[in-house]
Amino acid sequence: MSSYIKHKNKYYILANSSLADERTMVLKHNDAFAVFDRYGDIIPIGQAVQGLYYNGTRFISRSELLINGHRPLILSSTLKEENELLTVDLTNPDLDFQTGTVTEKGTLHIHRTKFLWNDVCYESIKFSNFAVEPLTFTLSLIFDADYVDIFEVRGIERKKWGRLLKPVTTNNELVLGYKGLDAITRKTRINFEQHPSLIKGKEVQYNLCILPNMDHTLSWAIAFEMNDEKQDIQPFDVACSDLNNFMDKVKNESCEIYSSNEQFNQWLQRSKSDMTTMISETPYGLYPYAGVPWYSTPFGRDGIITAWESLWLDPDLAKGVLNYLAQTQAKELNDFEDAEPGKIFHEKRDGEMANLGEVPFKMYYGTIDATPLFIGLAGAYYERTNDIDTISSLWPHIERALEWIDKYGDSDNDGFVEYQKKSAKGLVNQGWKDSHDSIFYEDGKLAEGSIALCEVQGYVYDAKLKAATIAEDLGYVVKAEQLRKQAADLKDRFEKTFWSEEKKTYVIALDGQKKKCNVVSSNAGHCLFSGIVDTERAAHLTKTLLSEQMFSGWGIRTIATNEPRYNPMSYHNGSIWPHDNALIAYGLAKYGYREEVNKILSGLYDVTMFVQSQRLPELFCGFTKRRNEGPTAYPVACSPQAWAIASVYFLLEACLGIKIVAKENTIYFYNPTLPDFLREITITNLKVNSSTVVIQVRKNINEISLNLLHRDGDVKIELVNDYERRPAYPEANKEKIYKV
Repeated sequence: MSSYIKHKNKYYILANSSLADERTMVLKHNDAFAVFDRYGDIIPIGQAVQGLYYNGTRFISRSELLINGHRPLILSSTLKEENELLTVDLTNPDLDFQTGTVTEKGTLHIHRTKFLWNDVCYESIKFSNFAVEPLTFTLSLIFDADYVDIFEVRGIERKKWGRLLKPVTTNNELVLGYKGLDAITRKTRINFEQHPSLIKGKEVQYNLCILPNMDHTLSWAIAFEMNDEKQDIQPFDVACSDLNNFMDKVKNESCEIYSSNEQFNQWLQRSKSDMTTMISETPYGLYPYAGVPWYSTPFGRDGIITAWESLWLDPDLAKGVLNYLAQTQAKELNDFEDAEPGKIFHEKRDGEMANLGEVPFKMYYGTIDATPLFIGLAGAYYERTNDIDTISSLWPHIERALEWIDKYGDSDNDGFVEYQKKSAKGLVNQGWKDSHDSIFYEDGKLAEGSIALCEVQGYVYDAKLKAATIAEDLGYVVKAEQLRKQAADLKDRFEKTFWSEEKKTYVIALDGQKKKCNVVSSNAGHCLFSGIVDTERAAHLTKTLLSEQMFSGWGIRTIATNEPRYNPMSYHNGSIWPHDNALIAYGLAKYGYREEVNKILSGLYDVTMFVQSQRLPELFCGFTKRRNEGPTAYPVACSPQAWAIASVYFLLEACLGIKIVAKENTIYFYNPTLPDFLREITITNLKVNSSTVVIQVRKNINEISLNLLHRDGDVKIELVNDYERRPAYPEANKEKIYKV
């Protein structure tokens, strides 16, 4: 994930303030997200991230509730289990409620409810008087909007800005505005269902009198608008009902997973709720935005991996991602955007700085791996769904992606795909580890020239094999044969070039002079995921990945502890990323290493016992696991973050050996296993073609059993027990298949 803070032509993650120690509450829906403090307020302290954001811009930088000029006392602050509602319970401090006597604290209960829906933030406050006499007081709501770009919040300094507009008020509305240098007028329209007593500047007041044992409710909405557009603001109760109906629909239509472990169930439920939060509706289908707060926008690589992690449960997400990426595929050369024909984009931004070209991320293509991963996801989607119509419509885009791999990806014709930025403002490193210092030599010196990453060669290998299957089914037999031969040749060259016999791993990269960056890294684990690894070398690589230098107890580090740039507090050089571990676990399962898969799942499960809301963050520090202590948080990690959220699904898929082949109308379970903390898993509402099943996987003393609890349709369930270690599921011994 990109970092963006530029210094001497390099980008960094700037940490002026720490998210890890700020107890914030996050809401998101489509293109809007919010970061509140525990009071439900937005307080402009320093360069804090709190605010209401829309399309890459902060539309509210202050929102504060006061009672007679004082901040209430907090009782509790909670995100509802489904993640869509923030509720806050407050009470009054000791105050003079204009009665001549001091009213004791805890007399007035203040219950706030907030949610985002269709680019509007809704809030309702219920006041309950538990005194024996009427309470008369003034409620003040103070708003402000600075309209800073998310990159400014992140730390990039600007020399010029547009101009703030004078607040406009009516009887029940306050409108704040900003005319940007990009000629876009951004407006924040605050609409009050009950007319305020006074609107003065940016402060709104209600003079209230609440009788004993009585309640009083106020509601308002904050709409984010650009130029002449005007959002449809609904009454609070109507909008809340629409939100609840949407959540019920998601719950009823989605696949559910339950286990024998209640804490694991809470992790699953948190992941499902967070996935619902991160998924946005686009003109091309559903798309998981990458992460809040810094990356709440479409990212190519992140969207692909998130969709792939959850593909066995929800293929519709992959369909939306594939369609979105196909429609945004580069059509021409553009050095500023690092764009080349056929390339899949890295990220898309809509803020003022992107519009003006102050950053290159309006539509930025500086990623080396999204293009082969796009093809790989298309192949995986086709196997999961047998959706020939969608694949046929995607085929021209797959062909363009293949052409990009051969023409632009392999710019020096050495048979490997490499990157070197063309944009002066672009990213120096363009793999998933895109920090400026993430690719280096054995002595710690940073790699130079065009960079060929080991995992990218694996992605290309997998892409060509999957494209061959698609081509064959579409009738392009000669093309399929060519692609399979290219994949075989690549695998042979890869094994000869990238293997480090000294370190028993694949080197992280080759530099522009084809010099090896002989570093032990998690990147090599992705080669297992792609299937490019030789079977014998897979055994050595597995031992390396699970060694003390790589496996911390919580998960596999990004690089080994004995490498010169190892730093457990770095972004990419020693930290631990859940999605990274999930991809490695999936690869280990392909090669038959079930115990190692369980070890990774168990480590990340232990992490969820210590993190807030059992939500895996984008990353955490790579310190060795210490007894009775939790993992160390990374200070500016996104949370929620899409591919971290979905990692639990890939981990389960790896453990259970699930492979859904829609063309055969069959769900295979290859050598399923469960870690010690799980006795059984029940999967409900799992859809294959027109069938729906409920399956229970149970761990007995010496074996794993499958129980088909319900089947609607003719889908087949087959258990494959073949404990020989082999390079891929399809090579399983068919004589050892048992029908369920």
